[in-house]
Amino acid sequence: MGIKMVTIDIDGTLVNSERKLTPKVKETIKKASDSGIDIVLTTGRPTIGVIDLVKELELENDHSFIITYNGGMIQNAGTKDIILRHSLSLDDYQDVELLSRKLGVHFHVQDADTMYTANPDISPYTINEAVITGIPLVYKPVSEMTDDIKLVKAMMIDHEDILDAAIKKIPQEFHARFAIVKSAPYYLEILDPKATKGESVKELAEHLNIKQEEVMAIGDNENDLSMIEYAGLGVAMGNAVDSVKSIANKITKTNDEDGVAYAINEWVLNDK
Repeated sequence: MGIKMVTIDIDGTLVNSERKLTPKVKETIKKASDSGIDIVLTTGRPTIGVIDLVKELELENDHSFIITYNGGMIQNAGTKDIILRHSLSLDDYQDVELLSRKLGVHFHVQDADTMYTANPDISPYTINEAVITGIPLVYKPVSEMTDDIKLVKAMMIDHEDILDAAIKKIPQEFHARFAIVKSAPYYLEILDPKATKGESVKELAEHLNIKQEEVMAIGDNENDLSMIEYAGLGVAMGNAVDSVKSIANKITKTNDEDGVAYAINEWVLNDK
């Protein structure tokens, strides 16, 4: 049975180290999409941080999809219709925000189109995330957050040594209650327990009546582990962390060597 869905991480995978799409990657993804393969961009970014890539890749069609917020939301890439959303409650927000203060790390949260922080000393990593993704950043004290704000993702963000020390102190009850994953040296993402890349890829595949063995997933970092484990064909980038390479079925070239194009050409298009 051939591959019918290719799900691709963005940063460190789809784009190169300059955060740009190469001509070879664009050409190969278009060829795969035109042949009927469902292309799924799967990322920790918010929707607004993916739209330009969707346009550049010419994926504004009815059989391409975006999974954003590390699995918090699934949308059709063409219509932007929301297929599924896993949200955090106001209680979740209050508990995790309090924990971040106890641990001494910066913190922000995101809904579908806005980033909120209650930190008066806004982290440079929060600003960096807003700039990279294009999502508006709003300072909002904890007391002003309401349950009509449908939060998709919370993030503890700080210098790597500070964040790593804090991670070791997170109570086990939080690990049992949330999906917690480190997506970059300075980002720790906290989501609804069903909001993982792997779970969302599984849910989308089932929605589209695509079998597990017909899914290929390509990624480079720890937040890609769950989708690479789920996929019938899990592919690690040449620049992937060791934990991803160790569980992948295949290892492709790096993101500066058109690794996504190589993987699709070798293990999808050549198998059709």
